[in-house]
Amino acid sequence: MQPTSRRSAKTPSLARHGRLRRSAAWKTVLKGVAAAAAVVFVSGGAVAAYAAWDLAASAQPTVTLDSEKVLEGVPDVGAIEGGVNLLVIGSDSRQGQGNGFGDPDEDTAVLNDVTMLLHIAEDHSHVEVVSFPRDMYVSVPGTCTDPADPSEELSALSSVKLNSVLSYGGMDCVVKTVEELTGVTIPFAGIVQFMGVAGLSEAVGGVEVCVAEPIEDEYTDLNLSAGMHELAGLEALQFLRTRHGVGDGSDLGRISNQQVFLSALARKLQSDGTLGDPVKLYSIAKVALANMQLSSSLTDPTRMISIAKAMKDVDLSKIAFIQYPTGYMDDGVVPAESAELVNQALQNDEPITFDPNADQTDFASAADPNAPAASSAPNADVAAQGDSSDAPADGESSDAPVESTPPPGSLPGDVTGQTADEVRCSAGRTLADQ
Repeated sequence: MQPTSRRSAKTPSLARHGRLRRSAAWKTVLKGVAAAAAVVFVSGGAVAAYAAWDLAASAQPTVTLDSEKVLEGVPDVGAIEGGVNLLVIGSDSRQGQGNGFGDPDEDTAVLNDVTMLLHIAEDHSHVEVVSFPRDMYVSVPGTCTDPADPSEELSALSSVKLNSVLSYGGMDCVVKTVEELTGVTIPFAGIVQFMGVAGLSEAVGGVEVCVAEPIEDEYTDLNLSAGMHELAGLEALQFLRTRHGVGDGSDLGRISNQQVFLSALARKLQSDGTLGDPVKLYSIAKVALANMQLSSSLTDPTRMISIAKAMKDVDLSKIAFIQYPTGYMDDGVVPAESAELVNQALQNDEPITFDPNADQTDFASAADPNAPAASSAPNADVAAQGDSSDAPADGESSDAPVESTPPPGSLPGDVTGQTADEVRCSAGRTLADQ
């Protein structure tokens, strides 16, 4: 039950030089090159030492997560050892975002309308990105503290919408709520607002997405024709925010649309060598630090590099974007029975595989119409290598029905999403369909 009173949680705020002699100038350049080369050698193409100091200076005030204690003793050089759980929180707060998204004083509510959990496997062989619907009813643990007064503990809540937790208890409370929901410890987290998303999309050089049917959304002013589009800046933000213009117009449709963008982003980062380019890494990291509020565990550039290195070589087919399975109830949704299977997969560090025979939902993205038809069923090559004792002899035929079964370890059909190697298209809606 919602407490009748509590301390209100405040929103986290956000001479000319003489000419050097030629020899001294060259010595300075050589020293700089040598230092940069040393850092590149040690960190495998990461950001130079000067950039690290500059990035740290760009960072916004941080939040210390209670769960950060699990990071004690974790080495800071090379790819981070073990698994990673990182929560990305998208806030709809208009504070500090200008007037392009409504009046910062009148049209802001500090809601976590986007909540995504990034899970990197212990052996770095697979990655899962789980999106939690904003209208999903959850329980808030009684261990949250008031962001305005950390010495005061907030009351536990039951059956509240997930997107209300940020305004209630801040970043750490959102983390604790998802930890209780999934059963995994989350020592890393970050909050990003509107302009931060736009800036990050610019920093990566834009992302090319596929649109199956035209998108028309008067709420976000997004209008895209069918086909391929390179999105960056404000247009990328509009694409990620649109709800009325995609799928069935619900938040679930928006999640599916976001997965189209994120999978395209993953393909881009691997194909253009961004993770091995110090200049690009520096640009992206600087924008992230300047536009996001990060947990204190993420403001160490070395640790950020370590996490990026853990993802550098993960096969795109092993990067899964998952919508946390839910069922409808009243004006929101609740976790479905299969949500516990997703939780167990995360807890046991098991890769999540989608059932290829699952029925398409009204909110799902569309298959790429230009993709070549599959020449064989999933796992056909593996099956062909199995026991052939029951196979018909040459010249004979079998009338036995061929069963289409999901791959081992796949989850039920209501666990939807896509992998990063799968090019899917945004299922657009025009104003006539809304």
